[in-house]
Amino acid sequence: MIKILGFILTIGGAIALVIGILGAFGSISLGLSPWALLILGIIFFFSGIGLLKYRKDTDTVQSEN
Repeated sequence: MIKILGFILTIGGAIALVIGILGAFGSISLGLSPWALLILGIIFFFSGIGLLKYRKDTDTVQSEN
């Protein structure tokens, strides 16, 4: 479950990062502030990478025996 969330955050962050960079430095005209998309893209991308890198994805429940 954690790896799925990490994957979604990474992909969403990468998309927001690309759109933010193109909006800030390129020729894409957005209805939003491109700097806000750029900052959110960085935050989501690195948090998703962190989840994928440091969390173990197990569906088993450990018993206390």
